[in-house]
Amino acid sequence: MTAELVVPAQTSHPAAPATGGDPLLQSKFAVPEPPSFLVARPRLTERLARGVREPVSLVVGPAGAGKTQLVAAWAAEGTPGYPIGWITIEEEDGQSDAFWAYILEALRRAGVPVAASLTAPHTTAAADRSFLVRLAAALADQATPTVLVLDGVSNLTGQQWATDLEFVLRHAGRMLRLVLVGRWDPPLPLHRYRLAGRLEEIRSEDLAFTTTEATELLTLHHVPLSHHGMDQLLQHTEGWAAGLRLFAMALEDAGNAETLVATITGNEATIAEYFVDEVLRIQPDHVRTFLLETSILDVFTPELAEAVTGRTDARWLLTALCRQNAFVQPAGDGLTAYRCHRLFAELLQAQLNRTAPDRIAELHRRAATWFGAHGQINEAVAHAVAAEDWPLAASIVVEDHAVGRLLLDGRTGRLGEQLAALPGDLESADGAVVAAALALSVRDADTCTVQLERAEELMISHRSGYTPALALAHLITDVVLARLRDDAHSVLHTAAAAEELLAQVPTERRDRHGELRMLVLGAKGDAQSRTGAVDAAAVTLTEVANAAAGSCENVRIDALAHLALIEAHRGRLRHAEKLADQATELADRMGLGTASRPLAAELALAWVAMERYDIDTAGRHLRAADPRRIRPADGLIHAAFALVRSRRLQARGELRSALTALDDAGHVPGGQAAPSWLTRQVALSRARLQITMGRPDEAIETVDRLERPDAEDASVVRAAALAAAGDAQRAWELVEPVAGTAGVAGPVSLEAWLVLATVAARRGEVDEARGALRQALRAALPESQRRAVQQVWADLRRVLRDNDELAAQYRQLQGAPQPDKPAARPDAVVVVEPLSKREMEVLEGMAAMLPTEEIAASLYVSVNTVKTHVRSILRKLSASRRNEAVRRARSLGLI
Repeated sequence: MTAELVVPAQTSHPAAPATGGDPLLQSKFAVPEPPSFLVARPRLTERLARGVREPVSLVVGPAGAGKTQLVAAWAAEGTPGYPIGWITIEEEDGQSDAFWAYILEALRRAGVPVAASLTAPHTTAAADRSFLVRLAAALADQATPTVLVLDGVSNLTGQQWATDLEFVLRHAGRMLRLVLVGRWDPPLPLHRYRLAGRLEEIRSEDLAFTTTEATELLTLHHVPLSHHGMDQLLQHTEGWAAGLRLFAMALEDAGNAETLVATITGNEATIAEYFVDEVLRIQPDHVRTFLLETSILDVFTPELAEAVTGRTDARWLLTALCRQNAFVQPAGDGLTAYRCHRLFAELLQAQLNRTAPDRIAELHRRAATWFGAHGQINEAVAHAVAAEDWPLAASIVVEDHAVGRLLLDGRTGRLGEQLAALPGDLESADGAVVAAALALSVRDADTCTVQLERAEELMISHRSGYTPALALAHLITDVVLARLRDDAHSVLHTAAAAEELLAQVPTERRDRHGELRMLVLGAKGDAQSRTGAVDAAAVTLTEVANAAAGSCENVRIDALAHLALIEAHRGRLRHAEKLADQATELADRMGLGTASRPLAAELALAWVAMERYDIDTAGRHLRAADPRRIRPADGLIHAAFALVRSRRLQARGELRSALTALDDAGHVPGGQAAPSWLTRQVALSRARLQITMGRPDEAIETVDRLERPDAEDASVVRAAALAAAGDAQRAWELVEPVAGTAGVAGPVSLEAWLVLATVAARRGEVDEARGALRQALRAALPESQRRAVQQVWADLRRVLRDNDELAAQYRQLQGAPQPDKPAARPDAVVVVEPLSKREMEVLEGMAAMLPTEEIAASLYVSVNTVKTHVRSILRKLSASRRNEAVRRARSLGLI
């Protein structure tokens, strides 16, 4: 027969006296009445109903977590129907000898026929063994289990009561079920019950209100909140029941609860009063001080807490506070870090500000010093700024070698945001360098220069403040400044000094701040290129381009794009194309907008397409690389754009427009100058156009104005001008040594052989012309350099007559199938450059007529990446549309 819930009857006469002679209070046995704002929590009451089928159920949480109301609500439901005895244990009961008297009375009220001869022990020490045995026997004789709820069990002191009660529990024949409610775990052997699967535990995280429960609570208080407002409230209170209730009371009469929900803090009067009375009041003085001083920290380890407070027992204190559920809890899965409940932290901070405001700055300084020593730069700077110790904040940045992050991220990065209010007149060399870096991040070269000069003066006048880290930060900032000012020679000089200092930085720190080397090498490679040291620039920029993924991606993109242009200039078209594709794909992954895309990469692709005589593809890339999109102007972009555009116009037969286009390659006011190798290419292109337009004398004058008019590239163009002017002999003598010399750049060697072939053809020396043309075609074939051949083809076409070998070479260069090799279709093209694995995957999607978005989703890449691959496929298959590319791929057996 199932027993019904037994609620202690309220009688008018006093209960039996306790062992000390005082009567037992009736209120101790009363199940608390539910409040009018009670929220049903079936997810927890159902767990309690299941839990009381086992020996022990534990409900543990901080003050105000709703523990008592939850258990009382479950008791009122009457499930699973066991009789219940309730005891409310208060703080003053901890030292009382009435514990067993209350136990006996609660059991009698629950219907357990405890013999009148069984009297409670008269001491707070261990209970008499006979008493415990007789009590256990009385319980074991029951037909139905009895549930005993001890509410406030954390108020009991010592461990003997738990040992004795656990003895009774073990020997009551499963007829006693305990529900223990408190702020921390009672000293029972809970691990034993946990391992046996006979323990139900409801803890702080379970007691936290869900969105649905919080919404119901606010509805009972007639406080409407939007989903966003509710999310804010739950985030702020962390689901803490008392906090939600107090917030609801504060918002109940407010007409604008939605606005106020974001402004109420743990320092609000009613919440503060609750915390002080329920948490702080019961802590010893040294624990209160510890809590106040660590309140300046968000998440902290015991070691950090000791550094801030000066104590040596932080680990023990934090463990005890966690065990007591005193609103201090582990942060994360382990016990290595801790944090305070958000509202509690706000109260502590307000209390600290009222009671010891002069201590706050020093506490923040200690935290900043500890974080700085452990490499947590953002946290260190945040605390130094909170202490308003700007010299310390700047020193932390400099000594940690974090100035590179300021130069890259500027005021939009976390460090830059923290240092936004840094005064510009600090009497600190560190402060001046940091101010210079922040100014440079927004391209304020003048302010940067002033601050670097101040830093030098302060280093001289305060030698004690000089450190290698400060010198390195100064040098790296100076390198980036010199690059911005287009002072390539200064960049090279300063970069050399910076590299020497970088080599002295400890490996661990240098690896952690790889951006420093990237900034130096990026500036150095750019300067080498602009001063004409093309081969050295290629080596330097390659090192930057090959840096590990995720390391200074903007610097890598610039290096990849610049290197792609250099490789296109050197005739390494496939490598240039690969580098340019890497730059654009990296920009896609970073989600760079149109204004931030690497135009140099698009220009490199246009350059490659033009050298392959793919006029349409070159035009598409030129339209994407319009230099008017960038500010400030860059001579590299303007000159490369003008050069490729001119070559495209020339291929279309618009010679005058091609010549005019080269005028746009001149110096751009307010911008960086073009590299000397590129301005030289522009000048040589001008001379070639003048030759084509029948003005060889002007071409020779153009060559004569070059810095090295006798270099191989200039000699070849001069020879072409002499041949056009009728001086074939001088032209032959000038160009022949170049054509046969090893180590000459590929494009120069190709042009030299073509000039030789042209001169020989004009002189009627067919065999010599054919021999030179054969060398030219061999030189052009590996990289498909069709443009140079196409420009002189009118003069050389007759050389092909009656020479099947040359005709076959020419067709192969143009991408036509060989006569002795059957083609799939008459109009098929030869794919000189194979498609990559990823391009084949995109091509299959194109063949399936999938839209770009669906192809991107199936390959887990961005839409822009797919578009880049499509452009590459069109170029490689010499197609202008997707369906044309698919047809050609099928004819070639690719799909």
